[in-house]
Amino acid sequence: MNFEKGYLYHIYNQGNNNRKLFFNRDNYLYFLGKIKTHIAPYADILAWCLMPNHFHLMVLVRDVTIDISQGLTVMDSDTMTPSHRITSPTRQRTINNSISIMLRSYTRAINIQENMSGSLFKAHTKAECINCPSGISPSFITKNGITKINIKNPEQQYSQVCFTYIHQNPVKANMVENATDWELSSARDYAGLRNGKLVNKGVARDYQLVF
Repeated sequence: MNFEKGYLYHIYNQGNNNRKLFFNRDNYLYFLGKIKTHIAPYADILAWCLMPNHFHLMVLVRDVTIDISQGLTVMDSDTMTPSHRITSPTRQRTINNSISIMLRSYTRAINIQENMSGSLFKAHTKAECINCPSGISPSFITKNGITKINIKNPEQQYSQVCFTYIHQNPVKANMVENATDWELSSARDYAGLRNGKLVNKGVARDYQLVF
């Protein structure tokens, strides 16, 4: 993953061999806590959606690297229960490293919970730049049961297409009739049905993202 400060990114990954990532509601909430701890210090989160076997995030990167020695603590627990906070001995940490720590620690917790072993996520998390000067990444396709964005009209506003796509994931998967019926996305926050703290709706408005 190559991140640059000041750009929008669509981050996503799925279960290894299309396996489940979330086995109950607590797993989803636990993963949301991981996002807040490991990604929010680096980026404004504009949209998110957790599906049974994959996840999507749309973020605006504020910092690629941060100093974590000035009292910033990180959670890196192997279980679903609250753990003590530990301060990393490493002064500098990149967003790439933090995402890797997030996925590894979540994997350890799920493996303990489900009495499993091995990789839970695919080896490479994807981060597609939405508004980089060099242009957007190639159009998405349907693969392994997950429908990715496929922009046929290059003049479409990619950021809005991505924003809408993330929230429509559960609808396209025939899991709910309306995006706001799915609890585990930011759709309800933008619809005014919930006052979630994870997304930055002010930044979303700056980018003219409309739910």
